[in-house]
Amino acid sequence: MNFNTQVIEEFRANGGRVGGPFEGGRLLLLTTTGARSGAPHTTPLGYLPDGVGRVLVIASAGGSPKNPAWFHNLVARPRVTVESGDFTYEADAVVLAGAERDAAFARAVEAEPGWGEYEIRSGRTLPVVALVPLVAGPPGGPETPGAMLVAVHDAFRRELRLIRAEVAASGAGVGAQLRINCLSLCQGLGNHHLGEDQQLFPLLERRHPRLAPELARLRDEHETIKALLDELRRVLDSGGPASLLAEVDRLTGALEAHLDREEERLVPLLDTLEV
Repeated sequence: MNFNTQVIEEFRANGGRVGGPFEGGRLLLLTTTGARSGAPHTTPLGYLPDGVGRVLVIASAGGSPKNPAWFHNLVARPRVTVESGDFTYEADAVVLAGAERDAAFARAVEAEPGWGEYEIRSGRTLPVVALVPLVAGPPGGPETPGAMLVAVHDAFRRELRLIRAEVAASGAGVGAQLRINCLSLCQGLGNHHLGEDQQLFPLLERRHPRLAPELARLRDEHETIKALLDELRRVLDSGGPASLLAEVDRLTGALEAHLDREEERLVPLLDTLEV
């Protein structure tokens, strides 16, 4: 079994969590269609958040002078499949060009200088590719509503842990990519809670009227978290790493308590709900 196959199997068996060189990083599985063979090929890749609904991958090939096979495939056939934790979605691969590519790559190098070292070693301009989901909204994931809710929560928990580690290691300033990581988290959480407030909670109230006080409490917690997200955005604009770390810690404490409470109260009901 080669290295990529081991990583792919571990990723799929553990909801996107792996050990080795990818441990503690952002990892996805990209499945492209062979440019000549038409056969599917899956590759584990590190990625960069690029706002809600889009992520970036870099065709570094570990500093090889040739572009990797997956890049040749998606240039020929841009429709790809992305696996991210427990979620899978179809996406269009868009190769960035010009100033957009250069700005994205500069952010990547600022966050992880290894990308720049790969480019120097390769002797080529490393392509940057945006993966854009075909369908807006939550991607496909676990089959039961309760398991889906937990998977969404776990994705937020994992991203918040990554951001905290990045803030703690950021040194004297907050880089452009770290800023995007934080803002993407803020927007994603805001969208998730808005969906719960407008769709999930009213449905549960209709089916389980006695749950109304608990749902009111969860809505109040959404407002508390929204205020923390607003403060995090403010600190991103005006504060340094120390104050940003304090806000990330405040958000982590409030959010983890909220997610735990929501799962304890709602998952048993969701898994018996007929919608």
